[in-house]
Amino acid sequence: MRIVESKDKSFAQTLSAVLQRGESDTSTVEVSVKAILDDVRARGDKAVIEYTKRFDRVDVKGALQVKEKEFNSALKAIPKKDLSIIELASERIESFHKNQLQNSWFITEPDGTILGSRVTPLERAGIYVPGGKAAYPSTVLMNAVPAKVAGVDTVVMTTPPNKDGVNPYVLAAAKVAGVDRVFKAGGAQAIGALAYGTESIPKVDKITGPGNIYVATAKRLVFGIVDIDMIAGPSEILIINDGTGEPSWMAIDLLSQAEHDELASSILITTSKKTAKAVAAEVERLLKKLKRRGIAGASIDKYGLIIIAGDLKEAAEISNRIAPEHLELFVERPFELLGLIRNAGAVFLGKDTPEAAGDYLAGPNHTLPTGGTARFSSPLGVWDFIKRTSVIGFSQRGIDSLGRDIKRFAEIEGLEAHGKSVEARLKRNK
Repeated sequence: MRIVESKDKSFAQTLSAVLQRGESDTSTVEVSVKAILDDVRARGDKAVIEYTKRFDRVDVKGALQVKEKEFNSALKAIPKKDLSIIELASERIESFHKNQLQNSWFITEPDGTILGSRVTPLERAGIYVPGGKAAYPSTVLMNAVPAKVAGVDTVVMTTPPNKDGVNPYVLAAAKVAGVDRVFKAGGAQAIGALAYGTESIPKVDKITGPGNIYVATAKRLVFGIVDIDMIAGPSEILIINDGTGEPSWMAIDLLSQAEHDELASSILITTSKKTAKAVAAEVERLLKKLKRRGIAGASIDKYGLIIIAGDLKEAAEISNRIAPEHLELFVERPFELLGLIRNAGAVFLGKDTPEAAGDYLAGPNHTLPTGGTARFSSPLGVWDFIKRTSVIGFSQRGIDSLGRDIKRFAEIEGLEAHGKSVEARLKRNK
């Protein structure tokens, strides 16, 4: 891994190259995706089935929805121990997210006017789960469980099939999480189906879940017709270290993100030159043992970085500038350092908390803001599946008290009917 010092003249340029890794010209992709979306909107199931056959090389034979017998087969196909782990993860995710529930509230002013905010869940949520060769049951849980906790009426899931159907672990997770309907569709065509609705796949209110550039582009293009969670970019991890701890632990934590894909970013900020060199050496040693060393190696070579900072305060400042998806505080006193952190998707406290714990079983959501968007956005949660409606109920005394000021405000903005609608009520007492 490259090692740079924060005081080096080249530091800003080196860091900028890493942070801009996800930026690319998507104009060609956008043209293709828009054509797919338009086709799905016009032809519904037929278009989805044709694109599934073309891109996934799977003929669903007109049956897009996963049947109950397929769920039952999936539950039988996986070891009981694995199913119990999925159930444990679901329970922990549910327990954590129940703390995010929000209540409606109302206040009554002295004159009898009622004001408030009414919280209601979305009616339908659509979750997208990447599939094909890979299996991501954790993605199912992290998206479906918060939706169910929020009280969403219907949770619909789409995932690309392989020649054997949908991965049994993914189906098992869907069953455990309470997903209502699962469809064998992936890519931009699945996003279009969720956004517009087809004969089989219902139109939803919001789409969540990660995907490739085609999925991300499709989500961006349908935003406004439906809501979306975020546009997910390449995965990233940042570790802040105070010169203490086992270098091999930090190295394998860095590699745990590098193995995701070639665009993943793994950064260590340490106050110790000795630690920097030791971690770099461990990364090279451990990389050779990974099955996904080709992917991880490309990520480390292009976007891996070790930064030597003057002190932990500077390390925190650099981290806040990066606003990483995953931030490990691999230091002796993590709670003291936590107070300096403003921007991060998820923070992992101490040397015994690897990022992988948050991916699967800790409880907090692993769907996190990437690409610096942690400066202004949050992890997926119950709040993504609810909406707030303002409630206003003026009493006669209330409108009499504020009416003249409301009317004048309308006059300031030149909206005559606004003012007259209030004036009509004020004249009632004359």
